[in-house]
Amino acid sequence: MATDRDPSFSVKLAQLLLLSTYWGMQIWVTFISSDGGVETAEEAVEPAEPDINELCADMFEKMSVFLQGELTATCEDYRLLENMNKLTGLKYMEMKDISINISRNLQDLNNKYASLQPYLDQINQIEEQVSALEQAAYKLDGYSKKLEARFKKLEKR
Repeated sequence: MATDRDPSFSVKLAQLLLLSTYWGMQIWVTFISSDGGVETAEEAVEPAEPDINELCADMFEKMSVFLQGELTATCEDYRLLENMNKLTGLKYMEMKDISINISRNLQDLNNKYASLQPYLDQINQIEEQVSALEQAAYKLDGYSKKLEARFKKLEKR
């Protein structure tokens, strides 16, 4: 996988240790003297250190442990993500079942409303007839009051 990022510190350290071991930890320096002549310096040898092979083996062992830990953490992250995806899928399935039940119940309610519609229409007609009858009763009451008033008037004469 190619990336545009710089290598990590651990990778740079491993490269440095490998190259320094390959070159033999010896440094030759060439100086230019002030009179223009070239002078070769003595070999610069580092002081005796523990066996470089042991240090490299130790470094590789530690790098192996580090990389194993990184890979383990990444695998755990992917397992967690997989479990989260499974749970999310189950929640969506539950929501789907709930929405199907709601849709079915809504359809049943619409069917029941449609079956009740003729009765509701009859109730509306009865209500209109009752209103018309009430108006007729008010008119009849008004007419009877006028008639009573005339009768009393005629009776007084």
